[in-house]
Amino acid sequence: QVQLVESGGGLVQAGDSLRLSCAASKRTFPIYAMGWFRQAPGKEREFVAAINWGGGWTRYSDSVLDRFTISRDDAKNTVYLQIHSLKPEDTAVYYCATKGSIGLSRKEVDYDSWGQGTQVTVSS
Repeated sequence: QVQLVESGGGLVQAGDSLRLSCAASKRTFPIYAMGWFRQAPGKEREFVAAINWGGGWTRYSDSVLDRFTISRDDAKNTVYLQIHSLKPEDTAVYYCATKGSIGLSRKEVDYDSWGQGTQVTVSS
């Protein structure tokens, strides 16, 4: 298991930018990739972005490709999600997750450990 702690969420206005962080600690097995997912009220959790731990490969949901950027700081065991031009429809709880096998999957079931989530609320 890996302990994950997300931070950086909050109440923002449409058009603002936000950077979410996910710090990983107490790793008991290797991490190949980390991903961000989100769950809006009344909807299923959906894939947002993923990045592999050492090579810089990234993958995004088509719906966020032009506004979201995932990055990592290996020294800090931290992954970031930079969000620009926030929209009310970005309102959701954002979760980070780790994946111990090769591949930047969009599927929740492929991820091993999950954080508690951080709430992002975008007002219009």
